[in-house]
Amino acid sequence: MQGRMKLKHLAYLFIPLLAACTTPDRTREPLVTAQPPLQQALPFDNCSVGCPSGGSPLTLNHQAYTLNNNGSTKFANWVAYRITKDTPASGRPRDWKTDPDIPAGDTLDPVDYNGANVALKVDRGHQANLASMAGVADWQTLNYLSNITPQKADLNQGPWAHLEDQERTLSKQPGIDQVFVATGPLYEHFVGTLPGTNKVHTIPSGYWKIIFVGSSPESGLYASFVMNQETPKGANFCDYQVTVNQIEARSGLTFWSNLPQPVQAALKSKQGQLPSRIGCQ
Repeated sequence: MQGRMKLKHLAYLFIPLLAACTTPDRTREPLVTAQPPLQQALPFDNCSVGCPSGGSPLTLNHQAYTLNNNGSTKFANWVAYRITKDTPASGRPRDWKTDPDIPAGDTLDPVDYNGANVALKVDRGHQANLASMAGVADWQTLNYLSNITPQKADLNQGPWAHLEDQERTLSKQPGIDQVFVATGPLYEHFVGTLPGTNKVHTIPSGYWKIIFVGSSPESGLYASFVMNQETPKGANFCDYQVTVNQIEARSGLTFWSNLPQPVQAALKSKQGQLPSRIGCQ
């Protein structure tokens, strides 16, 4: 009897020992907490002091440019790009494509431009131009029709092209590492409709452009222009200078929003000093 009692007591002693051996050691388990997915920083900034605001919700960011699309007009509200000494390139083909990142009803297709050159004397005009940005890795996106508008041939091949030439020339100058450009359409009078499409669209009546060098327009080295579609081929772009305030009033957009309000007000109300660096007196 006593022997059985001793065995019973020994059994009670083994139970906690066994439990200690089989219970998981919680102190050695890693602490797992839910972490939000990391947002990869974009390796490029096409706006520097803030992209234009006041457009549509759909903004696309490429290395070659950043674009805000207008699904009603079928053209971009604005396009911003940054020229450096490495971004220009020549000889790239103009291989027009529908933008795959925009819903089909909110942009145009290559066939929609059929007959436009003859009927309206328009070119497929790049907003972020091919010559300035064709050196970047995703240069093919420059030929997406979201970056194209029907631009009168005289304007596209005349003063507008000469202004784009000056943007590239600026980027090559010593002491200038980057040239920031924002450009977009105006819709102030009827120009016509593309004969090759039944899609509802609105051809721009003109275009604006804002340029500054360095990291900010606070240096005073900025310029802004507006040219109508009817601008003659032989016109001088220097004759079409305006203030940023005027472009804001006519486009409905807001520029340089990352700058302090007093700085914005001072800069936007007057023409900058950049025109003297691009051949304007």
